[in-house]
Amino acid sequence: MAAGAGSSMLYSLLLFLVILSLQEMYRGKLASTELFTILGGFTSSLLFLMLLTFIGNFQESNGMKTGWGAVVLAEVVALIAAGTVHRVCITTCFLFSAGLLYEVNKLSGIAQSKVESKTRRH
Repeated sequence: MAAGAGSSMLYSLLLFLVILSLQEMYRGKLASTELFTILGGFTSSLLFLMLLTFIGNFQESNGMKTGWGAVVLAEVVALIAAGTVHRVCITTCFLFSAGLLYEVNKLSGIAQSKVESKTRRH
């Protein structure tokens, strides 16, 4: 069962804050080796996903349509957070975020087609 827009907005904001806090707490460890630097970029891309979910649900609950502005804002915030860890994290965050955005778009298209097929039957 899917969460509503309000609860999903709250959960994504809480996860964003937890991930950001943990990333900043372990910033030294994430910048210590190449593998951890890549992991730092991945955690920043999770920040992107959580913030994008928050913004999308916020706009949906206010009756607005989510567009590319939400994606750009979430990406900029995630890249800034990645930059506080290491410069390479910025690049890996961007790459992981692009992959996550592709998958979210694909899942959204599948969900939308299922909703449209249900409305056509009734």
